[in-house]
Amino acid sequence: METRGLRIKPRKYFSVQRIAVLAALTAMSHVGRLLFQFIPNVQPMTTILLLIALVMGTVDGLVVALLSLLLSNMFLGMGPWTMSQFIAFTVVILVTGCLRPVYRSSRLKPLLKRGLFIAFAFLTGLLYGFVISIIDTRLFGIANFWVYYLQGLSFDLLHAAGNAAFFLILEPILVPLIKKHSGLSFN
Repeated sequence: METRGLRIKPRKYFSVQRIAVLAALTAMSHVGRLLFQFIPNVQPMTTILLLIALVMGTVDGLVVALLSLLLSNMFLGMGPWTMSQFIAFTVVILVTGCLRPVYRSSRLKPLLKRGLFIAFAFLTGLLYGFVISIIDTRLFGIANFWVYYLQGLSFDLLHAAGNAAFFLILEPILVPLIKKHSGLSFN
């Protein structure tokens, strides 16, 4: 490719290695979502997506979110809620992407950073539920948003607590694996 005398080497974003890592993370998200169906709203999927967005970037997080949702909703039930789930995960991943420089920074002490991101994982459960509620009240013609939202708050708190617990467990395991196998260079 040549532009005004400059030679630009095309960058291959999705290498075979990266696609393999994204496929493995998609499978992990899908299986995790199915395994924890016995506890309402507690599943590792959101935490896995947070870690992908923090380590690999928002595009990779969105790819895995879409594929995981489509795959797991084929088993759990596909409907108009699938689109609201994807929109809610998109909001969560975009917010997480904004915090990526903080996560990758070496300025914060590791224990403090870990605590902050466990708290952030908790808050993303609440954010996800809030976005879902906004979309669902519009989608299904529900008159009173706050009544609808507050009725589902206990489920959002379960989601939030699950996110924090899974972040505590998965972050020290999954992040080194992603870094090792993704083929990305890290500081």
